[in-house]
Amino acid sequence: MSNRDIAFLLQHQRTEHGILLFLRRQSALPARDCQPDRPAALSAERRHGMTQEHIGFIGAGLMGHGMAKNIVEKGYPLTVTAHRNRAPVDDLIGRGATEATIEDLAARSTIIFLTLPGSPQVAEAVARMTPHLKPGAVIVDCSTSDPTVTERLATDLGQRGVHFADAPLSRTPKEAWAGTLDCMVGADPDIFARIQPVIATWAGKIVHIGRVGDGHRMKLLNNFLSLGYAAIYAEALALAAKVGISTATFDSVIRGGRMDCGFYQTFMGYALEGNREAHRFTLSNAYKDLRYLESMANAATVATTMASAAKNSFAAAMAQGGSGPEDYVPHLVDFVGRANGVKPD
Repeated sequence: MSNRDIAFLLQHQRTEHGILLFLRRQSALPARDCQPDRPAALSAERRHGMTQEHIGFIGAGLMGHGMAKNIVEKGYPLTVTAHRNRAPVDDLIGRGATEATIEDLAARSTIIFLTLPGSPQVAEAVARMTPHLKPGAVIVDCSTSDPTVTERLATDLGQRGVHFADAPLSRTPKEAWAGTLDCMVGADPDIFARIQPVIATWAGKIVHIGRVGDGHRMKLLNNFLSLGYAAIYAEALALAAKVGISTATFDSVIRGGRMDCGFYQTFMGYALEGNREAHRFTLSNAYKDLRYLESMANAATVATTMASAAKNSFAAAMAQGGSGPEDYVPHLVDFVGRANGVKPD
């Protein structure tokens, strides 16, 4: 190295670009090859990492449509199956997804997400996929399912070299579309690390709860709280109407106070404002979730005084005809009101 080279290096030693210029002087590389290009390289690495998993998605319904939309729009190859409502599937195909039978989806996917009504539908889908799954594939159940079924499926699939994780959701279809759902995951640590980047395409909050089945256990506890609120709100509003306090007056006290919360506001979106789609979670799914909670409590020998009371509110609504696909949780206020001889105003 000449004195001239040493002087040049000292002059530019504080800058990365200066050092690269010096190396170019030494090796006669073209100047364009010496420009720092780390962001481009990092972007390429991210793109490569994102496309190494091929995602399958079964259940493009109220929640699944938005989740799948975020997966494909954020760079993952996506295969979907037909749904009873063609509109979500056609929309996803327009965004770059591929449609296939459930068997073909299983054969081509490395990670498969399920958003189905409950454990019976999950077990049926897994049974159809099992002969076609690749060793090392991961099935991620985002449904609200029975943890005992989740554990059994995980054991059976594990014998075939296929992994299983539970990743149920919280919030509404609005957040699914925005990619800001909450997600609670039950999975082995290495599987969690593998599926977490994909979940992050549609979830803003991701919590690794623990082993397989723990995500579903936590989801049932979460829904016990929310559906317990719904039963309390419906009964309180019926009682308020019976003693002459209007829904608007009731709300003027609760809203903005310590008893206010996001769930209260979506519930009152129907009870006060009349928006039938304020919270699109069906009464039948609520009843199913509370039955799963009771089963979990029975296995743990825990008395469920409050959970069973909440479940009975939804059971009564179902018995009165509230089992349709557009009978949503906030509509419970009508069923409880009618049972008590009054409809809250």
